[in-house]
Amino acid sequence: MNPITKAIRIQTERTSEMEHSTPLFLTSSFCYNDAEEMRAAFADETDANIYSRFSNPNSTEFIDKMVALEGAEAGFATASGMAAVFASFMTFLKAGDHILACSSVFGSTITVLNKYLPKFGIEVSYVAANDTASWEAAIRPNTKMIYMETPTNPGLDIIDLELVGKLAKKHNLLLNVDNCFATPVCQTPIAFGADLVIHSATKWLDGQGRVLGGVVVGKKELIHELYLFCRSTGPALSPFNAWILSKSLETLDVRMERHAGNALKIAQALEGHEKISWIKYPYLPSHPQHAIAIKQMKNGGGLISFNLKGGLESGRSFLNNLKMLSLTANLGDTRSIASHPASTTHAKLSEAERQAVNITPGLIRISVGLEHVDDILADIVQALA
Repeated sequence: MNPITKAIRIQTERTSEMEHSTPLFLTSSFCYNDAEEMRAAFADETDANIYSRFSNPNSTEFIDKMVALEGAEAGFATASGMAAVFASFMTFLKAGDHILACSSVFGSTITVLNKYLPKFGIEVSYVAANDTASWEAAIRPNTKMIYMETPTNPGLDIIDLELVGKLAKKHNLLLNVDNCFATPVCQTPIAFGADLVIHSATKWLDGQGRVLGGVVVGKKELIHELYLFCRSTGPALSPFNAWILSKSLETLDVRMERHAGNALKIAQALEGHEKISWIKYPYLPSHPQHAIAIKQMKNGGGLISFNLKGGLESGRSFLNNLKMLSLTANLGDTRSIASHPASTTHAKLSEAERQAVNITPGLIRISVGLEHVDDILADIVQALA
C-alpha cells in the first residue's frame, strides 16, 4: 500500500460508537480492569496506555502515520519541533562526545548547539552545507552524530543525502536529519541512510498555522531510547494537537503539490528581476545543487529565498510594502508568509555567524501558500517596486 494511502487510512481502533473520524482522547491517565493488567502495563509487558506523558491514542495515530510516510520503524511525538531536536541530542550524546552539524540550520537549533550542549560537555563543530566533500575531514575520534537540514533554513542549500548517508555508515555515526522543509511526501532521508528524522510538525505537517508539535522517527531501538528520555523529561505532545496533526496528514500530499507548484511558478517569474541579485528554489535549474535536488526530492517544496540588492533597508521596505502576504514567525501555512531572517529568526547571531551561513542583509524567505499563484506573485512584485 502506498504511504500516502496509509497516512489517510491509519486510524485508532473504533469505539463502540462506530465513529468514522477518530475521537479526541482528552485524558491524562488510563484505567485497567484488574491489578494484573495494571502491573503488566507498568512492567512494559504490554502496549497499554498508562499516562498521556508516555503515550495517548491520538499521539500514537499521528506517529503511526508519520512512520508510514517516512518509511521508518517507530517514532515519538513531542510538544514542539525544538523539543524533538533537543531530545534527539540529549538521548544519544554524552559528555565527551562530538556532534558534526551543518552550518546552515535553524537559529534555535544553533542556540542549543552553541549555548546548551557545551554545558553538558558535548563538543560541536560545523561544516558548510555546500561543501560536503570537506565533511569527512571534520570527523573526530569522539564524533557520535551528524546533524543536518536539507533544504537548509533559510538559504535553501541542498545536501546530498546519499553521500552523507554513506559517510555516516563508513564511520559508524548516527545520521540525524531535520526533514521539516521538504516533508515526507517530498523527501525520505531514511531511504538514503538516515537513522533519525525530525520534524517541526508546526510547519507543513499542520499546514494551517494552528498548533505546535514535533516528531522523531527512525530505527526502533533508537526510538525506544528516545522514548525513555522523553517519558522521564516530559516534552509530550498534547492529545488535541496530535488529533489536529493526524487529520492534517491526510491532506499533506495534495497540499504540498499545490505549495510546490505555486513556488516554482513564482521562482521562475522572479528570476532575473532587477531588484533581486539571486534567487534560490531547488527545482530551478539555476540552483547550485539542482541536480541533487532532482535526485532526492519529488518536488522543490514550498519555500523560495532571494536576495534584495539594497540590503537590510530594502528587506525592511519590502516587508512593509506587502499588502497580502503575512509577516509572522511561522512557515508552512495555507497563507503565504514573508520573512527577513537577518532582522528576525537569525537576528541573535553575530554578523560573522550570519555571513558564515549565507544569511545576507537582503535575504528574503517566502513560504508560498495555497492562494492563487497570480495573487501571491502580484503582491511580491508590487512590494519589490
